[in-house]
Amino acid sequence: MTSSPPLDVVTVGETMAALRATGPVRLGAPMRLSVAGAEANVAIGLARLGHRTGWVGRVGDDEFGALVLRTLRAEQVDVSHARVDTEGRPTGLLAREDRIADLVSVTYYRSGSAGSTLRSSDVLPALNPGVRILHLTGITPALSSEAAEAVHAAAARAGELGITVCLDVNYRARLWSPAEARDALLPLARLADVLVASADELDLVGEDSSLPEGEAIDALLAQGCGEVVITRGGDGASATTAQGTVSMIARRVPVVDVVGAGDAFVAGYLSGLLDGLDVEGRLHRATTTGAFAVTSRGDWEGLPTRRDLTLLDQPAGTTLR
Repeated sequence: MTSSPPLDVVTVGETMAALRATGPVRLGAPMRLSVAGAEANVAIGLARLGHRTGWVGRVGDDEFGALVLRTLRAEQVDVSHARVDTEGRPTGLLAREDRIADLVSVTYYRSGSAGSTLRSSDVLPALNPGVRILHLTGITPALSSEAAEAVHAAAARAGELGITVCLDVNYRARLWSPAEARDALLPLARLADVLVASADELDLVGEDSSLPEGEAIDALLAQGCGEVVITRGGDGASATTAQGTVSMIARRVPVVDVVGAGDAFVAGYLSGLLDGLDVEGRLHRATTTGAFAVTSRGDWEGLPTRRDLTLLDQPAGTTLR
């Protein structure tokens, strides 16, 4: 019996059941059930692009947990290191509603969830020398002290094994304060090889929060981070390495839903990294996957396959026959 090839990427975090309302919740609007979680979104995005990807986390022993695992398996994401809680803690839940214009409101029901009890013993067995990238976000350490310890232990082990550590800051104001986030994320950022953040998140991961953007990026590179990627929404993104900064504008597409666009961007960027693309090539793939995400509803449903990547290069109005 032959063993399975090692995973290219391991992602760690909480995946929840997601209820998406088609109108105001208080008026009893119909809801569509799916799953959501930044790390799972990235795992699905990478799997669709042909990379071997695994998700590590905990779900409740309930129907929502079964949905999470079934969905990830269906998207070819390895869940062999996922854990089903046996102590009665439920799978986390989020409810999302479109409010006015393009304003979206998301409410989380994840306090005391199975995912918030992630432990180092859940994560470390998934890391071995064959894994190429460990992807983490700043969401998971906000869930509990246990989860924060697990994420830090995973990053430290990855460094020992020569696994590239990617940290997406992904600050969530409803989970913790900037001061709490900074305390947890500063030591994690010191272990990151690739750091992804919006410009207003840099002060959460820099030793000197008063530095302007350019100097803050230089300071992160000086402390050992190999590349700092700054996302700017509709204005595109930039990536800075020791060789300099490369910027790229966003792909111009009709915007339907921006939720999940950042995770799609990260999936594209890491895919380019795995494929050996240069910084410009990584950003091009990242802005392409991000564009796919915003043209459809859902956190991950519209993410492209590898064959889809060239579709946005076709002239407007093209019919493929």
